[in-house]
Amino acid sequence: MVGWEDAYRAKLRGADEAVAAIPDGSLVVFGMAVGEPPALLEALANRARAGDLKDVRVTTLLPMGGSARTIFQPDVRHALHWESMFASGADRELLKHGDAVFNPAYFHQIPRLITEFMDVDVALVKVSRIDKHGFMSLGTDVDINKAAIEKARYVVAELNPQMPRVHGTGWVHISEVDAVVEHDAPLNELATQPEREEDTRMGALIAEMIPDGACIQLGIGGVPNAVARNLMHHRDLGIHTEMFVESMVDLVESGVANGSKKTFHPGKAIYAFAAGSRRMYDFLDDNPYIEAHPVSYTNFPPNIARNDHMISVNSTIEVDLTGQCCSESMGAVQFSGTGGQHDYARGAFDSRGGKSIIAFYSTARQGAVSRVVPTLTPGAVVTTPRTEVHWVVSEHGAACLKGKSTRDRAQALIGLAHPKFRESLTHEAKKLGYL
Repeated sequence: MVGWEDAYRAKLRGADEAVAAIPDGSLVVFGMAVGEPPALLEALANRARAGDLKDVRVTTLLPMGGSARTIFQPDVRHALHWESMFASGADRELLKHGDAVFNPAYFHQIPRLITEFMDVDVALVKVSRIDKHGFMSLGTDVDINKAAIEKARYVVAELNPQMPRVHGTGWVHISEVDAVVEHDAPLNELATQPEREEDTRMGALIAEMIPDGACIQLGIGGVPNAVARNLMHHRDLGIHTEMFVESMVDLVESGVANGSKKTFHPGKAIYAFAAGSRRMYDFLDDNPYIEAHPVSYTNFPPNIARNDHMISVNSTIEVDLTGQCCSESMGAVQFSGTGGQHDYARGAFDSRGGKSIIAFYSTARQGAVSRVVPTLTPGAVVTTPRTEVHWVVSEHGAACLKGKSTRDRAQALIGLAHPKFRESLTHEAKKLGYL
């Protein structure tokens, strides 16, 4: 039997050599966010620039700077066709101007889409250093990568020693890949956003809704950071989240989030992907309290619901007077994606004692536009339907919509709008027959 060291040496390639094996017409899935493999993306772009590649479709969720600097450049679009599964700042303009297409999906279903509905030819993933047993870790990004590795005909692992080795089910054995490319480079980092006055108000309000012993899911941004800051005097919190964010490090290190009261994976913090600072990545490395799993596991609503007192906190762009939440588009223009918002809205509500919370700033465009609207903007995507929405929060208060009539919902949502828009919203609600 060939030892893993021999297999590793036999599969070691340069980035250009590894990418040279990708055939024309391929569908390529690569690691998202911090899991982007920059050396492989650069080699792929260079091959396209050289005219040596054509009709290759490329996809992932949440592309970051590496994608923007390589495969999204105008001089490679003739060969590399972008198919987004979650728009970000890196590819919004491509989608807006018709230079890419969008593939809508619930986050928890994407691994199944990859294995059952998409003919994936190539998987490009980033992994950690290899251990004495021949295993590498997907580290920050287990999410969809395990499914891509399972389905792809050709798998390339970009080995970066700066990627943390994370416990859970994100292990990749050398036998599961066809090529390894060594590339030591800093990981993508996300800067902490400055806290706004509205964040401070909502953070305090939402933290009051979270009991000791609860299990939390927080998204990214000012509101979740403010929520976490206001949780520092809570006790025995747990973490079950799609995204592990910077503020969770503080909650764990302070002893607040010890997982002792969790009813699903007690004593463990669970995530599908992580993004933050180098400090966070060092915290994740070989930390037995942390486990990373595929998003088909972390975001499967029945699994979410296995956590008693599950509290999810997500955000929305626009909410109408019946409670429909558009969290991914500006009218018909794609701004982000469904992601896991609906997964957690369903799972948290089904949890014993759980709450699904959708938070939003009451205005946009420096106060010129109300985020509470009579009806959604034409073309807007309903990310979380009114039948799934539980709690909604703005800087002006909180309202539970479950069990409420359209009349009661309209009144509650008008109360969450900025005061300068409430009169006009009331007028429109009457015209619509809600009041």
